Amino acid sequence: MFFNTLAELSRNHCIALCAVLVPANLIATSLTMLLTALRRPLSQVYQSAGIASIFAVLMLLHIWTWFAIGVVMAPTYILLWLASTCLLTNLGSIIVARRFAVKRPVVAQ
Repeated sequence: MFFNTLAELSRNHCIALCAVLVPANLIATSLTMLLTALRRPLSQVYQSAGIASIFAVLMLLHIWTWFAIGVVMAPTYILLWLASTCLLTNLGSIIVARRFAVKRPVVAQ
């Protein structure tokens, strides 16, 4: 029952949700890529990727509420592609950031 109420709320406020989630996904994922390219500490990349992934997962859940009632239109697939791409980009940024991480040798004194 709770899921039905939440799904209905999601569908009723679709324009508002998409107006927030689309820019949030793009900005947060871009920030993750920027932090990775600037070789910032892993903790910053992880934090940015985590926040960006939350936005992407929220969008995926919103899209799945539309699929659940049988709405299959171009915007649904475009938003699904955007959320999936953001998730994969954040995962890729974490992998690249871990490879960039320079392990400093321990100097014996």
